[in-house]
Amino acid sequence: MQIKQSHLVAAAILGGVVLLFIGSWAFGALFGEKEVAKVEAKPQALMVTTRLVEPELRPGAIVLRGRTEAARTVIVRAETAGPVASVPAAEGSFVRRGAILCRISVDARQASLDQARAALKSRQLQMQASQRLAAQGYRSQTQVLQDQANLDSANASVRQAQVLLDQVNIRAPFSGVFDRREAEVGSYLAPGGACGTMLELDPLVIVADLAESQIGKVRIGETATATLTTGETLSGRIRFVARDADPQTRTYRVEVVVSNPGGRARSGLSADVRIATPAATAHRLPSSALVLGSDGRQGVRHILGAGQVAFTPIEILEQGPDGVWVSGLAGPVQLIVAGQAFVNEGQTVRVRAEGAPAPVAAPAPPANGKAARP
Repeated sequence: MQIKQSHLVAAAILGGVVLLFIGSWAFGALFGEKEVAKVEAKPQALMVTTRLVEPELRPGAIVLRGRTEAARTVIVRAETAGPVASVPAAEGSFVRRGAILCRISVDARQASLDQARAALKSRQLQMQASQRLAAQGYRSQTQVLQDQANLDSANASVRQAQVLLDQVNIRAPFSGVFDRREAEVGSYLAPGGACGTMLELDPLVIVADLAESQIGKVRIGETATATLTTGETLSGRIRFVARDADPQTRTYRVEVVVSNPGGRARSGLSADVRIATPAATAHRLPSSALVLGSDGRQGVRHILGAGQVAFTPIEILEQGPDGVWVSGLAGPVQLIVAGQAFVNEGQTVRVRAEGAPAPVAAPAPPANGKAARP
């Protein structure tokens, strides 16, 4: 049976339509997936959280980390040699100026003083007799002068013997704490040997280090307060500001002298020293917002217009449990408080205000690039 020519033509047309439909579907699917891949490959800008920080007027102050030191620390040493006979002062006790700390054995020193005193008495009697004879014309003026010289020499010998005898008593050079004893009974002290260490704790000195940027804000005679680790607060005045910086730290030593009755505050305690300066505007920031810039300086990252990240160096004025006070920022600042460690200056980011709900992410398109049917 022969197929009619019209039927063959119709079948060819139908087959061409089917092939065209299949080809266009495959072409659309292929290039649609490529377009979706391009959309998905495009990175989204990083999102950061910001807080609007306003400048505030605050009493000016420089807050430094310091420590307490004794006004004087002296190692008391022996002036003469001999074995230690006694140590009257207890270690750590408060002693008055002139109190005996260590006593060296007297040995023959008392006998030397007795001998000098006897020689002095003999010279005094001889001088009296010489003066009577001279008045009667039986003794020349030259002999009288010689007797006077002998008397003066005897007086000097007595004083010398008294000094040598008193040197066995090693005394406190000032009122303070006999902090540490170096010699014990029976030990031998040569001249210059250490008996112990004396501390003068009233007044007490608070020592801190000033940065180069702070040195021009501090003057001798200004008031300062120090809060010790014990919780005690002491007030005093600045008595010294170094002219030469420490070669290692490039900081300047500053000393505040405070009253310390009875030496109740100890030497070596840590202290927060607060030096008042004129009032000025500053920003209070969370300490977690501080970062290091590309040049190594400490600062913060904040947002300029159009979501652009900027970095501004700052100077810390005061640290506390509620954050840090800093200078160096101008006017209100849109501070980055989350994500600041992952962005750089000049980068464009998405911004979310602190406390605002996080944005809902858009649903991802299907793999074929067409919307799914409900």
